[in-house]
Amino acid sequence: MNSLQINVGARQTHSLSPQLQRAVQMLQMSSLDFAAMVRGKMEENPFLEDEADIEGGEHGTTTADEIADSTQDHAMDAELSPDREVWVADAYQGTASGAQSPDVSAMDLTASPTTLAMHLHGQLNVMPLPARDLAMCQAIVESLDDDGYLRTDLHELVEILPVAHAPDVEELAFALRLVQSLDPAGIAARSVGECLLLQCSGIDDARMAELARSMVSEHLPAVAKRDITGLSKRLGEAPLVVEKTIDRIKRMNPRPGWSYGSARVDYIVPDVIVRRDRKGWDVQLNPAVVPHVRLNKVYEKLFQRHKTKEHAQLIDHLQDAHWTVRNMEQRFATILGVAQAIVRKQRYFLEYGAMAMKPMILREIADEVGVHESTVSRVTSNKYMSTPLGVFELKHFFSRSLTSASGEACSPTAIREVIHDMIAAESPANPLSDGDIARQLESQGLKVARRTVTKYRQLLGLEAGDKRKRLS
Repeated sequence: MNSLQINVGARQTHSLSPQLQRAVQMLQMSSLDFAAMVRGKMEENPFLEDEADIEGGEHGTTTADEIADSTQDHAMDAELSPDREVWVADAYQGTASGAQSPDVSAMDLTASPTTLAMHLHGQLNVMPLPARDLAMCQAIVESLDDDGYLRTDLHELVEILPVAHAPDVEELAFALRLVQSLDPAGIAARSVGECLLLQCSGIDDARMAELARSMVSEHLPAVAKRDITGLSKRLGEAPLVVEKTIDRIKRMNPRPGWSYGSARVDYIVPDVIVRRDRKGWDVQLNPAVVPHVRLNKVYEKLFQRHKTKEHAQLIDHLQDAHWTVRNMEQRFATILGVAQAIVRKQRYFLEYGAMAMKPMILREIADEVGVHESTVSRVTSNKYMSTPLGVFELKHFFSRSLTSASGEACSPTAIREVIHDMIAAESPANPLSDGDIARQLESQGLKVARRTVTKYRQLLGLEAGDKRKRLS
């Protein structure tokens, strides 16, 4: 007979407290999300304030200099090693130094993005069109999707046009041709083929333009498959002419609407600034990304003197305020510490360029800074360093080691730079294939597989050798 048994045992498991989970979430946020989170906390928490809003007073502050001074004191231990990501709060504050009203933000001075509809309406408004034709053209423009295509049937547009007498399909077709003549080329098409066909008129070579029209209107699947031999036979054209025409068609834009209407503009604000001085390389936090938030000591003291059990919500606010300021200090201290360690390891890259990049793994930096390896992984994601050579994501400085023929370690970044230089110096009439590059690298003591050369070339945004020859 079966019986129930209760077994009692002990085992260790890793779990994150709710507060630690919130810390992880804070560290994983993007710069803009982090800025929004901090602003939200300052709005809802009476114990947090923007230090720029109050002059003088007895308040605790958090500045870039104080964070830099406390780097060693705030190295996170292994449990609190998850992500940190930098923040761009008040990124433009202080740059004008009183040159503009305090009520005017940088976003107020940013130009409003031009949408596709605005761009097209602007062109229609300067054309000498009768009111009826203009209304039909405007209705077509408002019916375009984000790709710039007209997905609505012309018969359906008849019912929504604000004109006295409903137009017939022929009138709407004329209005459609007017819209299709606007910039960008290919707009208001009803299919990909029509979109490409509209762009054929932009080909300067009349013979190629006519051939492109024929290929797009009658042989588009063969163009998509790049069937040069078949198209050459069907069109009676030389294979080289067909190939050049296909290449020209491939450069057309099948989604002309994407040129306009994107209201999102992503800016990279470096978290760390690296400069050369007399002592070497100086690494500092970018003041623009250090939050201007602090604990209101006056409110805290008043509350401590008068708090009662009925003030449970305010007690939570005070604890959260202390936690927020402390974790922000730890966040930026770790970012600075990791950046300083990277610069020490990769100083030759800063002095001599990509050819001098050393292979480096996360553990090297984690051991030097005294944090967990996962902390370094998260700290280096979406964090950027401004250097005399440009702005780089911190992850750019990490790569696995490749061993050269002499037994020395070499960074893939350095190999990519060698490949870039080889291609830049090649003869346009006789470009190097990936196999040629691999053999040249091997002759220099760098044994790299051809498929690896292909991958590095693609990362550099360079075409294959035969393609480079055709383009030249």
